[in-house]
Amino acid sequence: MRNEDDTTPQEHRDDAAVSAPDTEADAPVTDPTETEAEAPQGAATAAGLSSPDAVGEQAVEHAADQDGDRTEDPDAEAAAQPAATEPETVAGIGAHDAAAAVAPAPRDDASAPTLGDVLVAIEELWPASLAEDWDAVGLVAGRLEQVIRRVVFAVDPTREVVRDAIERGADLLITHHPLLLRGVKSVAADQFKGGAIHDLIENHCALVTVHTNGDSAVGGVSDVLADILGLQNVSPLVPAAEGLPEEGIGRVGTLPDALALGDFASRVFGALPAVAGGVRVAGDRDGIVRTVAVCGGAGDSLFDAVREARADVFVTADLRHHPASEAREAAIEDRPYLVDISHFAGEWLWLPVAAEGLYNVLVDQGFAVEIGVSSINSDPWDFILTPGH
Repeated sequence: MRNEDDTTPQEHRDDAAVSAPDTEADAPVTDPTETEAEAPQGAATAAGLSSPDAVGEQAVEHAADQDGDRTEDPDAEAAAQPAATEPETVAGIGAHDAAAAVAPAPRDDASAPTLGDVLVAIEELWPASLAEDWDAVGLVAGRLEQVIRRVVFAVDPTREVVRDAIERGADLLITHHPLLLRGVKSVAADQFKGGAIHDLIENHCALVTVHTNGDSAVGGVSDVLADILGLQNVSPLVPAAEGLPEEGIGRVGTLPDALALGDFASRVFGALPAVAGGVRVAGDRDGIVRTVAVCGGAGDSLFDAVREARADVFVTADLRHHPASEAREAAIEDRPYLVDISHFAGEWLWLPVAAEGLYNVLVDQGFAVEIGVSSINSDPWDFILTPGH
């Protein structure tokens, strides 16, 4: 069931939705002393979630302000800096960066949930019924009776992400992308998927996937992207066959004030974690955009819905040559323009919101748990060559 108590799933899922701060004054007020000492390095606790530079310059300024408020400790600062041999991380999201209280502290008598308890909370926030038919969501590895004290969210279940979560003492890793989406014939430890499974089981770390159910739900990937870009009057681009009216794949909304495409693309670029591929744009740099369609992840199957919504611009990831070319050929009055972003970067924005939402539900149910966000940059590209560079 999606409603286990007097609180509706709609209310729980609404808890997961946040808006990007428009000004520095809107950024969360922080007490860094509350959570930093207990936070796993490189992840943000849900009682002190990071404000990543993924939400733009305001978050960077906010983190800088907090650095000025801290008691200076050179040894602690040195320890907080990643070593040269550590994996690449997303800038600005370590536990030593901006922290913000997002929920009441658990009761003193609160106990840690079991994996089964966490799965019930996950179902309230991101019902499996919202997943696409081809998808593989839910529990991948783990025993339901296992006690869960520390959870880490990540985009991809890469071997690097898995090992990092284990090093941080995670009992549960929740990833957006499935590890076992396509069939495998072996989970031998000398293969990367089998090796990840072995690492997880041998270190008592469960794995759960929240994929297209996390895309469709209220407060999901596309909702967060729409919020961060400042869209208003937002609705699903393709409503869910089963679910609330607000649920479905993609979102479409309007900007408060029309922008030139070049300025809008700069806003998108500034909102995302830094990755090698940057942002690609198709359309007149000076063209005016007001209605915006977004889809976290690969969205080139949604062009019909984008055109039906009469969107001026479509923001999504992994735009392939032929679908993008045909969309531009079929454009009406040169619209929709296209903004192609990193698959990883666009979906990473959801992680802090998802962590906050899950933390809120578990605390409401009387549990004590630490939830964080992985800082591992799992974007597969390392550098890009462009004319003049």
